[in-house]
Amino acid sequence: MKRRISRRAFLQGSAAAAGGLLVSKTILLEAAPLPRMVAPSDRIRFGMIGIGMQGSGLLPAAITLPGIECVAAADLYDGRHTLAKELTGNASLPTTRHYQELLDRKDIDCIIAAVPDHWHRRVVVDACNAGKDIYCEKPMSHTVADGLAMVEAAQKNNRIVQIGSQRVSSQLCAKANEMYKSGAIGDVEMVELTYGRNDPTGAWEYPPPTDLSPDTLDWDTWLNDAPKIPFNKLHFARWRCWRAYGTGVAGDLMVHLLSGMMRTLGWNEIPRSATALGGIFRFNDGRDMPDFHTVLFDYHGIPVYVRLDLGCDTPETARFMGPKGLLEAGEFDLKYSPQAGVDTDPSYYAYSFPAKMREEYFKQWHEEHDPPLGKEPVHDDVVYKGHDWDDVKPHQQTFFQAVRSRKPVTEDAVFGNNAAIACHMANESYFRKKAVTWDEASKTLKS
Repeated sequence: MKRRISRRAFLQGSAAAAGGLLVSKTILLEAAPLPRMVAPSDRIRFGMIGIGMQGSGLLPAAITLPGIECVAAADLYDGRHTLAKELTGNASLPTTRHYQELLDRKDIDCIIAAVPDHWHRRVVVDACNAGKDIYCEKPMSHTVADGLAMVEAAQKNNRIVQIGSQRVSSQLCAKANEMYKSGAIGDVEMVELTYGRNDPTGAWEYPPPTDLSPDTLDWDTWLNDAPKIPFNKLHFARWRCWRAYGTGVAGDLMVHLLSGMMRTLGWNEIPRSATALGGIFRFNDGRDMPDFHTVLFDYHGIPVYVRLDLGCDTPETARFMGPKGLLEAGEFDLKYSPQAGVDTDPSYYAYSFPAKMREEYFKQWHEEHDPPLGKEPVHDDVVYKGHDWDDVKPHQQTFFQAVRSRKPVTEDAVFGNNAAIACHMANESYFRKKAVTWDEASKTLKS
């Protein structure tokens, strides 16, 4: 009796029959050059609002760019006044608890803001109304209404507003966009966006500053429009864990993935709907935001699946699938795997034919499809290696160039708002335990 072979074994042995070879090559992407010299008249002077975890990275990165100077900083926690002076190497740097003082200064051209989500609307709207351009950390807004107000303020005052999902300015995203527009994978059929962490710091269990107290922090002001509660150092340091101040893994992680997707595919829109599942599975530490969150979005009929996990470490990956192949973006590379979408072997269904019929089918198939010897096709996987797609410097440079030139940026208030609303939809679906849709007429979310 002849041994039947499995589908997997049949497909694995097919390369020899088709005469195809699989080859992978790597191409290095050069980083976009930064300007070497800037005329004194083109120097940009910015004020820094918020020098916490993200701000303490944005500030020193910005001042290494040619022609960029920090002239003042604001934070509600006094320890960060000291930190701002240390980061700038300027012991006399003016610091304050009142960010409005920076907006009132005529010698400040623009603002970089890295404040909790529940402060974004207030800072951005005030900056725009004061005639200041502003770089605001992601996600753009804390609520849908906040984002709409921020877009209105930016447009009414003709201000440059750039949101801080850094990969939008990366060479890897630019290359992915170029390849998609060229038709490398055909029309996208589905997108998968995934990222996982597996450590307490990655889940925002940060150690509060040891001197934090109502004396060193203006707690009542920090709460802003959140419910008034007694001083709580964990709420200050770990604000992402609570809905009153943050937007959870959606606003911290998902917004990066969605922004990169929007840049890659040239989409600048709000999804039709979002359906979410998740929960608090590992970090049951008093937080009310999920530590595991999965979402299925509908973008004009295209499914976009997102998985975010704080309990299992997995690579940060974006997969774009089309009939001509696959684009897979990681933190430092972009892989393109072309697919012909045709049979490379006789159909394994033919094993259900009687022997004579099967052999005749195989013979005819090979005669019609096998390439001549020595002319076997080569299937190239191409890997583009690039700089970290979350490096802040290229994104900051994009902002400062726009401040000088008044040319628009990609991740402006409209783009940032569209990405943020998707995150709000993911959170609302999770809390409502049902799908939510975007209602364009009322600019609200509906179940």
